[in-house]
Amino acid sequence: MSIRRVRIFSLFERFWHWSQMLLIVTLLITGFAVHGFHDKLTFEDAVTLHTAAAFALLLLWIFSVFWLFTTRTWRHFIPTGAGLWAVLRFYGYGIFKGERHPYHKAYWRKHNPLQALAYLMLKLVLFPAIWISGLAYLFYFAWRDLPNAPQWLGVIAQAHTVAAFLILAFVLIHVYMLTIGHSFRAHLMPMITGFDEVDLTPEEEAYLTKDQPDDIR
Repeated sequence: MSIRRVRIFSLFERFWHWSQMLLIVTLLITGFAVHGFHDKLTFEDAVTLHTAAAFALLLLWIFSVFWLFTTRTWRHFIPTGAGLWAVLRFYGYGIFKGERHPYHKAYWRKHNPLQALAYLMLKLVLFPAIWISGLAYLFYFAWRDLPNAPQWLGVIAQAHTVAAFLILAFVLIHVYMLTIGHSFRAHLMPMITGFDEVDLTPEEEAYLTKDQPDDIR
């Protein structure tokens, strides 16, 4: 194995990451305005911006799911038990003792086991929960005549709010993780340039050097 700088995040992944971040922050700010946590926006403007950002994010998710399966990049998000305990121990204890991170990025496994598990739960649980509840709330007029509709609307609104706060918690943890281990810049640059240090097998190194020379340094 040799450590080389390899382009592991494509242009679309980087666009997806930053545009998703911008839209989620917009949704959080407008959502807090709708709930009256601040008065930087009127209620009407907050609802309009919130709805527009939600549909833009939903469209982005549809394209990203299509991209994940057509490029087979979904494999990076499949969690594995191998090394999970070591990563959990590192974040819970080892990091405070100055230990080295036990996981090194691999060409076909760019997320450590804990990252893969967290991202998978985000994509399979929190994201569907937020958009299903949001769409149900937005299109209440289409099912308001059903039995107990007002009571169900309250449940849906609460579920939407809980999912939003869980996504906010994920965002805060994600930003916090950028401040530990390597420098903030070292954590951030791969999602800007696409390049990061990766453990390569001799076969992978030979393949990239010959067939994708622009993707290895």
